[in-house]
Amino acid sequence: MEWADVLQRIEAGEDRTTEFKREFGSDLSAIGKAICAFANGEGGLIVLGVDDSGVIVGLSADPHKVHERLTGFLQTGCSAPVGARCGRQEHENGRWVHWIEVPRIRGPEPLRYGRRFYIRRERSSVVPSPHELQELFNVFGFVFTEEQAIRSASVDDIDINSFRSFQRSRSLETEEDLQPPIEDDLRNAHVLREVDGAFRPTLYGSMVFGRDPQAHPYTGSFQVQCAAYAGRDRASETILVGDAKGRLDEQVRRALGWMDALGRTETYDGIYRHDRPLAPRDVLREALVNAVVHRDYALAGARAMLEVRPLHNSFRL
Repeated sequence: MEWADVLQRIEAGEDRTTEFKREFGSDLSAIGKAICAFANGEGGLIVLGVDDSGVIVGLSADPHKVHERLTGFLQTGCSAPVGARCGRQEHENGRWVHWIEVPRIRGPEPLRYGRRFYIRRERSSVVPSPHELQELFNVFGFVFTEEQAIRSASVDDIDINSFRSFQRSRSLETEEDLQPPIEDDLRNAHVLREVDGAFRPTLYGSMVFGRDPQAHPYTGSFQVQCAAYAGRDRASETILVGDAKGRLDEQVRRALGWMDALGRTETYDGIYRHDRPLAPRDVLREALVNAVVHRDYALAGARAMLEVRPLHNSFRL
């Protein structure tokens, strides 16, 4: 883009594809957000040394150093290198106007600055709403981890009764005479995904409604591995081990059952004995639910671990 083209954009003012920055300091976060927003959309132009009203003020900093910082930031400042073009033009009194011509990104996923995605909303670079984020992923053809198809599985690997029970829990009628094909219901609920003309369970469908979720190579490790030790580290004697497999709700329930099998602690008050669980059941259940829900399913082999070790007269989980 030539200076004459930049001048025309300045005269037209800020809009969906043009943003002005008066200053250029040590904090490049505003520039990083704008770069991501433009790259994730239609592309755009960032002009440095122009205030919000379109008045050219210029930058007094050494133009060569500004250019070097910008080109370096384009390579390492965002989640992926950005093939933007930088230009500059002397304004007056040794002050310069710089611009960054950001193209629409071509990659497997949207661009991020820090840990967040950004999009352009009118004249602002903003974090997308959940709906906008889904639309952004759709544009890039990006598939959420939980929506990835398990290619070694089939429709028969889904427990239909479990799925219907889930529908009824949400007050969805499943007993009417006119019902859509079960495959349509499963697909609409993201339990199935069509791949090469055949329906395959998604990772979500397999882990939540699968008959045997760990039966497939990719999902085999998605379980809760339980171990109790006599000492305070894994090198000590093992008291009891177990694997809590099955669907996510079954994993939580079976891990709790395994914990119950370890027994209880005893305290005495005169002739009375008080039995207490090794860990408050509600607390343990909450921890297990968090573990199976938030583990990184993008990593094959990502087990959730439940370990019990003695700590003084109590146990550490």
